[in-house]
Amino acid sequence: MGNKLSGKDLIKLGFPKDNSINIALGQINRYRKREKKESILTEAKEVLLSPEKFKNHGTWGKVAEGLVNPVQVKMQQLKTTRAPFSIFGENEIDQQAKFQLYDALKLPISVAGALMPDAHSGYGLPIGGVLATDNAVIPYGVGVDIGCRMSLSIFDLSASFIKGRDQQLQSILADHTKFGMYETHQIKADHEIFSRSEFRDIPFVKGLLDKAYKQLGTSGGGNHFVEFGIVKLDTVLPEWKIQPGDYFAVLSHSGSRGLGANIAKQYTYLATKQCPLPKNVQHLAWLDLNTHDGQEYWMAMNLAGDYAKACHDDIHRRIAKILGKRVVVTIENHHNFAWKEFHDGKECVVHRKGATPAAEGQLGIIPGSMTAPGYIVMGKGNPESLNSASHGAGRVFSRAKCKTMFTQSDIKKELKKHEVTLIGGNIDEAPMAYKDIMKVMGNQQELVSVMGTFTPKIVRMDK
Repeated sequence: MGNKLSGKDLIKLGFPKDNSINIALGQINRYRKREKKESILTEAKEVLLSPEKFKNHGTWGKVAEGLVNPVQVKMQQLKTTRAPFSIFGENEIDQQAKFQLYDALKLPISVAGALMPDAHSGYGLPIGGVLATDNAVIPYGVGVDIGCRMSLSIFDLSASFIKGRDQQLQSILADHTKFGMYETHQIKADHEIFSRSEFRDIPFVKGLLDKAYKQLGTSGGGNHFVEFGIVKLDTVLPEWKIQPGDYFAVLSHSGSRGLGANIAKQYTYLATKQCPLPKNVQHLAWLDLNTHDGQEYWMAMNLAGDYAKACHDDIHRRIAKILGKRVVVTIENHHNFAWKEFHDGKECVVHRKGATPAAEGQLGIIPGSMTAPGYIVMGKGNPESLNSASHGAGRVFSRAKCKTMFTQSDIKKELKKHEVTLIGGNIDEAPMAYKDIMKVMGNQQELVSVMGTFTPKIVRMDK
């Protein structure tokens, strides 16, 4: 008993009898419980005497905040009016998604919002929802798969490269891409991301380093994929040093794996504790960026986004190496992320949950489905959409609905019709589950201009 640190020990040191004791005990039990009581008490005394010295410290930062400037926890109420918003492709979007945006627009921190034409309902913010807030970040407004992204590599090869190489290309995807919860690469790659300070300085994130290392270069389940296909470029940029035409390419879609999912879960929990909201909108709990947890989430979210990019880079590096060919152009973009951007002359936090950044001149790739083309686009920087566009075609049918509506043979027919080979894949990702990408693109002509298309030919997904 004597070695377990208690609230009484902290009171003896001179800690005030308030929530700072609970915070200290919580942090110590979570991150320092294997250490000797004496050394912990020595540190705790230092924190008590000069808390400002510790305000950025992993374990003690939150305790120092509790001593100097405690987070005010109070029930938050929605406003009666909505912040301004725009909806693109309104007739194609379900009511539930609109209502979810309307609720989010009533948060006291909301500045503006938008719905993209691929929008459908999700948890917290709808998928395809964009929300600008004032100095606050909503972990569920970013989403569970932080920094989920698209990455397209165009090779210095004509489209005809794919002809007669079906078996070879299928084998490359089957052997050199890994999907789902348990598959990892036998030969692990190192990456500079693992030496980032966040892996040392944020105790919660430190515990996820092993998992992140094991999962580098892998893709998740669900709608994540790696596919070979044909890029048709109508417009090229001078720096690409290639002509308009048809090229062989690889496109991948996945996110930050277990690292991002764990960060999302932890900080959503902290947000709901610090920011109680009415039950119907509790998923929209936020972290004030001036708080220790808000700052920590912001750093962890950015780390997860960079890790998602590192995973894609590793996937494309492996494929280029096995093909022995050179990538000439890479086009990539995050969704499920938050950025600090200016809106109406004021800095805001812009959440894009399943929406692509589309600032003026910004490149992106918007996929269709496994049997529909994706679009290579350049943003027009439309302030009405908060400089955003759709992140794909968007779902018409939920995963559960797909299982009751479609069979494997329906999917096979559809694949055959479009001459697409599928490795893995489930009924809930049936091509018929998605909206018509042509319609979606038609509804966002004010947001992006189209430079070319990517047509999938060999698709690999989780089994």
